[in-house]
Amino acid sequence: MELRLAGKTALVTGGSRGIGLETARALAREGVQVLICARREMALAEAARDIMQTTQAKIQTHQLDVTKLEQIETVPRIVGEKLGRIDILVNNAGTGTYKPFLEVTDQELVEGMAINFFAQFRICQRVVPMMIAQGGGRIVNVSGETGIMTLNPPFLSSCTGPAKAAEIRFSKVLANELAPHNIRVNCVIPGFIHTPERFAKWEREMAKCKLSPEDAARERAQWSTNQGARDTRWGMPEEIANLIVFAVSDAASYINGAELVADNAMDKS
Repeated sequence: MELRLAGKTALVTGGSRGIGLETARALAREGVQVLICARREMALAEAARDIMQTTQAKIQTHQLDVTKLEQIETVPRIVGEKLGRIDILVNNAGTGTYKPFLEVTDQELVEGMAINFFAQFRICQRVVPMMIAQGGGRIVNVSGETGIMTLNPPFLSSCTGPAKAAEIRFSKVLANELAPHNIRVNCVIPGFIHTPERFAKWEREMAKCKLSPEDAARERAQWSTNQGARDTRWGMPEEIANLIVFAVSDAASYINGAELVADNAMDKS
């Protein structure tokens, strides 16, 4: 299969760890010039070194907090300076809040919308004019399964689920509006993905303590079973990265406005 991505440019938010890191790595392997953004400068530098060691590609970095509008306003300038143009945008930055409804604070509610839906909307709004001017582009917004299904305890997502659902709906509406400009927009919806930083947050909010590796493995298996997963294997970031790279490639030229679910056939009934 010919992906025909060599020579393209890409911006990946949340690019220092997990799905974002592996997406940047996979794009670099295809010959894409990649700019990764994240909040922590040291994590960005470490991620860039890691990718360059495995791909021999040069990775650009930019410190960016996607919850800060004043920082998002700088994105077109940074893209222009470091990439020259923008062929691919992967809106991957995001997180979840896993607390009972009555325990979610107003600050957590606002921050949850800001880092998830608001960030994707705002970054698209500033990058899309560049894509229109150059004749087209590809966008993937990364959402989450709480946006399409209600999970059983302990995956409590009254705060996160609505934000993830907004990302999915936004992607479909944007795809329809931007199709005449040769811009494809798709939404990738991962199921349970094993990333250390996300699991540490789950431990703090759901298990209420740090788990030993053995206890953590048992908890993951039990949580998967509670949600109707057909086996207890969690996905790996690189498996989602492969789907994202396909979605932005020419091989997916007829896929637009799609909900691309990767969850190992979880039971959504």
